[in-house]
Amino acid sequence: MAQDGESTPSGAAHRPVPGLPRKLAGPTPVVLIGTALWFAAAVFFGWRDAADGSFDIHFWTSAAGAALGVIGYGVFRWQRNAARRGSRGSWQGLSGLDS
Repeated sequence: MAQDGESTPSGAAHRPVPGLPRKLAGPTPVVLIGTALWFAAAVFFGWRDAADGSFDIHFWTSAAGAALGVIGYGVFRWQRNAARRGSRGSWQGLSGLDS
């Protein structure tokens, strides 16, 4: 298997596939939008359940999703900054996503 940035031999019937644009390949928008959706769901279900005084599984699931999204984004940023610094324990091979 070819590494990122290496060309692969292709037959006459194959043409090279261009890489995705940076805007589509970056994980940051997906993580942030997903976390925002979980947070919006938590607000909606929390507002709905506050009238009853009992919070059901929908609220707790969306609150946990929002919390895990925030924690996951923090770990993602931490690792990406470590890779930029050249830390030994950081992720390697994130070409195109390291900047």
